[in-house]
Amino acid sequence: MSNSFDDIDEKAQPSVEVYATSLCINPGEERRLVCKLDWLLLPLFTVICEELAHPRDIGSWLLTPRVGLEKDLGLVGYDYHIGLTVFYVFYIISEIPSNLILKRIGSIWLAILITSFGAVSIGSAFMESFGGLMATRVILGIAEGGTLYYRRNELVLRIGIFFGLSPTIAGAFGGLLASGLLSIPDIGVVTSWRKIFLVEGIITAGFGLLCFLIIPDDPQHSRMLSAEERAIALARIEADQPGAKGGGREKTTVQLVLRAFNVNTIICSLCYLMINISFQGLSLFMPTVVATLGHFTTVESQLRTVPPYLVGAAWVLMNSYHSYRMKQRATPLVLSVLLIVMGYAIFIGTQNSHARYGACFLAIAGGSPSVPMLMSWATDNAAPDTVRAVTTALVPGIGALGSVIAVWTYLPTDAPEYRKGNSLNLATSCTTCILIVVLALYVRYENGKRERGERDYRLDGKTAEEIEQLGYRHPAFRYHI
Repeated sequence: MSNSFDDIDEKAQPSVEVYATSLCINPGEERRLVCKLDWLLLPLFTVICEELAHPRDIGSWLLTPRVGLEKDLGLVGYDYHIGLTVFYVFYIISEIPSNLILKRIGSIWLAILITSFGAVSIGSAFMESFGGLMATRVILGIAEGGTLYYRRNELVLRIGIFFGLSPTIAGAFGGLLASGLLSIPDIGVVTSWRKIFLVEGIITAGFGLLCFLIIPDDPQHSRMLSAEERAIALARIEADQPGAKGGGREKTTVQLVLRAFNVNTIICSLCYLMINISFQGLSLFMPTVVATLGHFTTVESQLRTVPPYLVGAAWVLMNSYHSYRMKQRATPLVLSVLLIVMGYAIFIGTQNSHARYGACFLAIAGGSPSVPMLMSWATDNAAPDTVRAVTTALVPGIGALGSVIAVWTYLPTDAPEYRKGNSLNLATSCTTCILIVVLALYVRYENGKRERGERDYRLDGKTAEEIEQLGYRHPAFRYHI
């Protein structure tokens, strides 16, 4: 391809859009662009997800006597569970509005959210009461509620890397990091558990400030790409979505927002919710399993929670790569969820400590890729951009209800067996398998209708703008199975 296009003024965005519309994509240049995007975007967003996962990953570990959060704040009964519930409620409420703001003003909103998240975590170090816990959980939920370069078939591997690896890395080392922070000298009035919030909040807020400079915007306005690369990126979007014009800023309408509430999104959201119950429940149950293996120090106990998460990280990469190469979502998902079923069946069926510890490997390995796979499947089949933005908020938003359910099904009164919670997770995992199969059959049925031309009537009498906004309803659009 000629390099003369590089001379176009950086501000000449309409020229980029026009050029992209008529561009024939060279496979070699496209591969080089994707490779560049991977090196630029994947490390950045993996760190972002990991930074946001750390402050939330300390969970039940904060309630251990050595940490002393309950005593210092005067928490009694279900106060801590109420605090977690408040966080998730506001997280859910803020998801869709935050994603629409992100679509409107671009990557600067993401930097604002990350910095705010870190700032509130710092403020959490100075909580003095249950009321302070409530206030910080509300703000933290709003800050985390807001989280177009790749083709649809490329997303699963990339989402698997940054969205799947982050919680497993945080799960493996979050508690260990917190244990290390407890061992350092007190910082004035910042003692015990307060040091965890302060140090992790400073790290997150600092990274958030850095993100104002380094987070890339959409392909049309990205400073990290040359004019020629921006044109290729826009042409890829147009080729991937029938009727789309990658360079135009799409108008957000109520109709497009409501269109995100479709069969594909709803089923993926329900599956996400049920997987989330098992993952959150496991974070509460695994310390009990480790405790039955022997008498360990806090650090030794934390070290024994690391291997299951490392296995989960490896399974994320293998599963995502298999899904990417085979261009399938349903089969790898079912295989992963079956591992969760096996894990919880062992939790319920035996009291053997070593068997239960082995079941932790199965449950974490099965759950680790399931969430990013569901996010990818929902996003794959969402178009145009407004529908995709709402979908990427709706799926984790509804899914967060699973964390609320887990908080109230793994209660101290049911410890240490947590039989009710484990039984619920076994049932929801089995239900998830069924729903995945149902969605796969529906998608195959709908693709067949389009192959036979039975959805062509949707183009009748439509203007060019209306055809562009059809998105996933366009007769030429094919769902990923």
